[in-house]
Amino acid sequence: MRSISFPTGRLAAFLFACCAVLPSHAAEPPPIFVLNSLDATVSVIDPGNWAEKQRIPTGKEPHHLYLTPDQSSLIVANSAGDSLTFLNPRTAEVQRVVYGIIDPYHLRFSPDMKWFVTAANRLNHVDIYRWDGKEPKLVKRIPTGKTPSHIWIDGKSTTAYVTMQDSDELIAVDLATQTIRWRTPTGPMPADIFGIHDGKTLLVGLTGSDGVQVFDVAGAQPKPVGKLLTGKGAHAFRSAGDGRSVFVSNRVANTISRIDIQTLTVTDTYPVPGGPDCMDVSADGKTLFVTSRWAKKLSVVDLASRKVVRQVNVGRSPHGVWTLDHAKI
Repeated sequence: MRSISFPTGRLAAFLFACCAVLPSHAAEPPPIFVLNSLDATVSVIDPGNWAEKQRIPTGKEPHHLYLTPDQSSLIVANSAGDSLTFLNPRTAEVQRVVYGIIDPYHLRFSPDMKWFVTAANRLNHVDIYRWDGKEPKLVKRIPTGKTPSHIWIDGKSTTAYVTMQDSDELIAVDLATQTIRWRTPTGPMPADIFGIHDGKTLLVGLTGSDGVQVFDVAGAQPKPVGKLLTGKGAHAFRSAGDGRSVFVSNRVANTISRIDIQTLTVTDTYPVPGGPDCMDVSADGKTLFVTSRWAKKLSVVDLASRKVVRQVNVGRSPHGVWTLDHAKI
């Protein structure tokens, strides 16, 4: 191999230029994405300087977002736009838009990556799609109760649990047969769902009440086993990433509660203003990112001090929040 020699001065300048450029690019953190539901946009926030870098137009009413199984795309569900916007989770580049997905308010992939499920919040149905790694293909549209809200799918990819916000119900959908296996009454305005104890127990946030309802779903029929008082407007869940606890946002109480999933007790409370809604957790588990729904802010919470350490201006009615640099669920 032919060697190339540099004069000493030029070599030093060349090495300095490489060191000055490459590490800064490699160290650039992934952005934080915030969905502005009433503006039909996504705010892209740089966590290095906490500046909003750009706003990306989407379809009407983007509410929730989810990473594809291969981690190549972040899907934004535009419920009133009947579409999905695919973003690069590292660069925020718009990859493509898929139309004809009817009222995708909430969305979730099954762990085995075969199923893609959406809840049609305004049209009262759940759609089950086959996922081939590229495109969702509708298999069955299932009429449900009033205002299907949030979805959780068990670890075996057999059952999708969905809350009915305005008929106060929880239903279980068999994914293999695309039929409703059972339905059970809940407290007022059930919203998000979180499965614990290897999927044998479900936590349901009661937005119309002041806590989290607990269901035993290990058997053929569900059993309500109690309620945890967290705060008024209990709404969304997020794993703390430590395998021991989960956060729930209390939108009316303006707090976040930490729940110990083994003892089913509230172990801490964090004040967050402006109607805290969806959340994400930093990879080191030290910081909580929260959309303050009524304040048009992203609130950043230091979990050690239990304080909001900064707020970033975003659009109207911020809902979903997500970053690639987050704690593992």
